[in-house]
Amino acid sequence: MENIMKKMDQKTIARGQMVLNHTEKRRGFARLLPFLGPAFIASVAYVDPGNFATNIQGGATFGYELLWVILWANLMAMFIQALSSKLGIATGKNLATLISERYPKGFVWFYWIQTEIIAIFTDLAEFLGASIAFQLLLGVPLFVGAILSGIATIFILFFQDYGFRPFEIIITLLLSVIAFSYVTEIFISKPNGFGVLGGTLIPKFSGPESVYMAAGILGATVMPHVIYLHSALTENRIKAQNEDQLKRLHKFNLLDVLIAMGIAGFVNMAMLMMAASTFHFTGHQDVSSISTAYMTLIPLLGGAAGFVFAISLLASGLSSSAVGTMSGQVLMQSFVKFKIPIWIRRIVTMIPSFIVIFLGINPTNVLVFSQVVLSFGIVFALVPLIQFTRDKTLMGKLANGRFTNILSWMIASSVIALNAFLIISQFI
Repeated sequence: MENIMKKMDQKTIARGQMVLNHTEKRRGFARLLPFLGPAFIASVAYVDPGNFATNIQGGATFGYELLWVILWANLMAMFIQALSSKLGIATGKNLATLISERYPKGFVWFYWIQTEIIAIFTDLAEFLGASIAFQLLLGVPLFVGAILSGIATIFILFFQDYGFRPFEIIITLLLSVIAFSYVTEIFISKPNGFGVLGGTLIPKFSGPESVYMAAGILGATVMPHVIYLHSALTENRIKAQNEDQLKRLHKFNLLDVLIAMGIAGFVNMAMLMMAASTFHFTGHQDVSSISTAYMTLIPLLGGAAGFVFAISLLASGLSSSAVGTMSGQVLMQSFVKFKIPIWIRRIVTMIPSFIVIFLGINPTNVLVFSQVVLSFGIVFALVPLIQFTRDKTLMGKLANGRFTNILSWMIASSVIALNAFLIISQFI
């Protein structure tokens, strides 16, 4: 079995090199397949349980009103992940490594500390989500669900030892479960087409509470830890031997981003549409927790809808928790050149979640708050990403053009402005 899984990597690299060398005879999707994977791992973080929490609350409270936030946040995420992917391809190094090499030592330590804080809040959302899913599916206490989540996540992480392809396949299968589940949920809940269209195309807020929710949606959609991770996933995967191959490799990775992030965007919008059509317009605007949403879904849409919801939450929690742990390991190695066994890191990062469970804090409130915290970490990842990808001496022919640079800073500025407004609104 071990040899089979390791051969998957070798075959993927060989097929990719044949495509770059123009010697691959197969056409269509077969040519693209070796390059698909990194963005699918990154995209899982965009459909983690934090998204369930913010989208359920957003849809139940404001109906279809915040769909435009999800749309634009996902477009921003596509753009950002494409930059991160390009950085790894062009430099052969990941974002955290470049920061550690080019920034003053004090800044490097600051970056590592703030990324560890981000990792804690990221894992809170992901691990608690998987724990809640086990609780809903098996009827066990949340504490038991947390133990099962830890065991399952460690099992998934062990596949990393056998190469990148087996891990990519497992994560992609879990992402497929989430996507299929929400195709089913949309079919069952039957959202209003005109309401969906208006919420998607017309930007609006309904006071500070909707801005707070929008910041949570942004934090849940544009995830800081995978901005760092994506460049690590592409830095040593399939390597280009010349500039022509480099450009072709970048184009294939763009397709990887568009497909994977497109699926993630659909799932996020489907979550909010389901919550809006099922809760907001049926007099259940007060549904604010994942558990309540599950219990309310069953009498409104039937047991099948509740089961599909719980299965999708479990797939989301386990996959994103594994990716989050993987990201934390990459960041530690890149910033401070220190490595611990990944199962030890998994156990350590579970501790805050167990504290939340023992204290009896509402898990969904923690999930939403964690996503707002994550939105503040986006800027710290974005600024060096933009700085490095515009550097022609570092990026060569893949350096950002003028339009890309302008768009990059517009996105960074919009995130900063939203966070500043959020802080001010909490004190007024």
